[in-house]
Formats: sequence, structure tokens, C-alpha cells
Amino acid sequence: MIEIFERANERFLSENIDFIVSNVSERSLCSTLAQCIYLEINNSIFANYHVDVEYNRNKGKVKTIYNDDLEVVSIVCDLIVHSRGEIVEKDNLIALEMKKSYRSQKEKEKDRARLVALTRDSYDGVWSFDGKTLPEYVCGYELGIYYEIDKRCNLLFIEYYAKGEKIKSYRRAIK
Repeated sequence: MIEIFERANERFLSENIDFIVSNVSERSLCSTLAQCIYLEINNSIFANYHVDVEYNRNKGKVKTIYNDDLEVVSIVCDLIVHSRGEIVEKDNLIALEMKKSYRSQKEKEKDRARLVALTRDSYDGVWSFDGKTLPEYVCGYELGIYYEIDKRCNLLFIEYYAKGEKIKSYRRAIK
């Protein structure tokens, strides 16, 4: 999944540099990045998956996770790659949270915590997956991506999450 995302990100950066540094909204940036991800997954074994921005449904219900206090909270990711419930065995591939660098540290940490929760295999080791029914709370994303743009310094900061932990991070120039 990282390789697919990296190829999509290279396309996003190379084809949209003026757009990226023009101070458009995170939502606009995510929708453009989603198009690049779609082009990559459409030419892979994941061609039956969808790329959605600000998607919050789980088979007609609002997607939910547990927060740090074990309270159920609704969730809306900036960008996800998933099957929309069509491939129950592996519904969720990528959850991406995008932030601009000037956003508060609290907001950034909240996004990171969400990615940790979304990439867990289960909550408390309990997983009532029978191969036919989606779990009540969203988890099991193969890859979580924290994506921060620092337009002022022309830097991009990326963190990858898997199985509830940060597995890799790096900075790179946007231009």
C-alpha cells in the first residue's frame, strides 16, 4: 500500500504544485490527491476499491471508533480507500488525515490518535468478524497516513501507521 500511495503522491506533487502552494483548503487538496490515488489503485489488484473524501458511512450507519476514554465517537477521515462494504474480508485499505502546518498541535495529535485507532486490528483483542458482517466499530485499515503540508517552508511531512503504531515518517521538499 505504501508503494501505491507513494506513486500517487509523486503524481499529486508533480502535477499540482501551483495548486498545492496556492493556499487552497485541505478538502480541495484531498480531492485532488484522491484522483491521483484512484489512478494508481485502478491499475492494481485493488481496482474494485473506492477513494472517498470525508466519507462517514458504514453500510448506511455513521462510522464510529472508540476514543482514548473508550467512548464511541463518529469519525470522518479526510480521505479513505475502501470497498464501501463490498469486500467484507478486507473493506478498509487507507485512511489519510491531512493538515496544514499552521493548524494547532492539538488538532494534529487528534488526527494521529485517530490513525492509531483506525489501523488497529481490533479493540481490546475482540473481533466479531464472521466474513459476512462488517464490525460495529471501524478499525483494520491496512495503512494510516498523516499528511502535513508546510507551504511556508515548502515541506511535506508524512507519517505511516499500521497495526495501531507509527511505522515510518519523513520530510521532503514539496518543490
